[in-house]
Amino acid sequence: MGQMEEFWPHVARPRAVSGGRSNSAVVTAHYLSNFLFLLQSSILPKGTQQRNKSQVEGCLEQLKEISMIKSRRNFLSSLSMGAAAGAAVYWSGSIQAHAVETDRTRQPDGFIRLNSNENAYGPSPKVASVIRSATGRMNRYPFMKCDELTQGIASFHRVKPEQVLFACGSTEILRVAACAFLGKSRQLIKANPTFDAIEGYAKSVGSEVLSLPLDPIFAHDLDSMLAHTGASTGLVYICNPNNPTASITDRRDLESFIGQLPAATKVVIDEAYHDYAIKSARYASFIDRPLNDERVIVVRTFSTVYGLAGLRLGYAVASPKVIEKMRRFITQDSLNATAAEVAVAALDDTNGVEEFVRRNCDDRTEFFNQATARTLKPIDSQTNFVLMNVHHRTEEVIEHFRRHNILIGPHFPPLDTYIRVSLGTPEEMRAFWQTWDLRPWSKEFYGNLGRRR
Repeated sequence: MGQMEEFWPHVARPRAVSGGRSNSAVVTAHYLSNFLFLLQSSILPKGTQQRNKSQVEGCLEQLKEISMIKSRRNFLSSLSMGAAAGAAVYWSGSIQAHAVETDRTRQPDGFIRLNSNENAYGPSPKVASVIRSATGRMNRYPFMKCDELTQGIASFHRVKPEQVLFACGSTEILRVAACAFLGKSRQLIKANPTFDAIEGYAKSVGSEVLSLPLDPIFAHDLDSMLAHTGASTGLVYICNPNNPTASITDRRDLESFIGQLPAATKVVIDEAYHDYAIKSARYASFIDRPLNDERVIVVRTFSTVYGLAGLRLGYAVASPKVIEKMRRFITQDSLNATAAEVAVAALDDTNGVEEFVRRNCDDRTEFFNQATARTLKPIDSQTNFVLMNVHHRTEEVIEHFRRHNILIGPHFPPLDTYIRVSLGTPEEMRAFWQTWDLRPWSKEFYGNLGRRR
């Protein structure tokens, strides 16, 4: 790796990749991709390109040595996806195609969607089969399915049916909670940044909203939240794992925090990304390990790991007394017929969920590998998306990707140099990294690096 490191000393080596991918191949291909970009972009000072060309040829020789160890097919599969594609573009002589030539058949409008934290693979084959069979009953109201769905969710979580309230997406649950426990002279306390739907609902019923910064490790600053609570605090909202930071707040800290809240204050714990989080002493669901505290309302959704974002179904698990108060504000007949048919089947599809979690873990590891190879340091993720400091204005980065038909998450103030990227399929993530390598503001960096020689 000597010739590559001599010219490109600032690229960190990626950490180990699951599935046996070669770290040396990742770094070699990434160095090579950047060399090729420099040679063809006319960024380097005159007189240096011939020398760099010989260095690239040296890299090629090292690639050949690696490829002798494995077959061509295994070698290419071991390369990090973005770098492998970048190298392949050079063989075809078309660097302009680097970020735009990809299969976009998933989205009719041509966009790759890495902006909404959806399950890029789902629903599972088993659930998809139930969806297809349900289409023959779309002319009927699903009234008779309501009790079946409530019982199915209750059985899945080993709670009583009167502890369950389903709605048209988890955002509907957040609206209902705001209506039930907020209002004029009442206060909502939440983090900033976090999932912001409940803020709008709180303001719509006349409540004050207090948004407090996350702590330095992107967890909820529970000490600050507690210091700001009082008799007027109707709700505290905790998104755990948090959106958009993909970080978790320690379970033990949450238990201590809840125990010190005013008696009349309810706590909404949004566990939309629960299935992706690594279970440990630091993280456990408040459904799986309940506190036996009537102030706790846990929110779940079918939109993430189940791959059913388009069907709009979420639910709350809480004490019967709290559920009954929330039920008064639920939208009447909000359950659609397809969701009614599919939800219980999705809960029963344990194998499908496990496969989605496994894929997400692999995709997340690959993302961190690719980022590390480019000297980027994402926040440790416990979800199906990643937040990353790119050291450049967020809005410009978003627009760069949009020009290449890739949608990433919005700007989350005050994180003005961070981007949120939902994990997509391997093909979609390859397109993401290829587009990242074409970012126009990197030319100054590459030019300065060449002049430091």
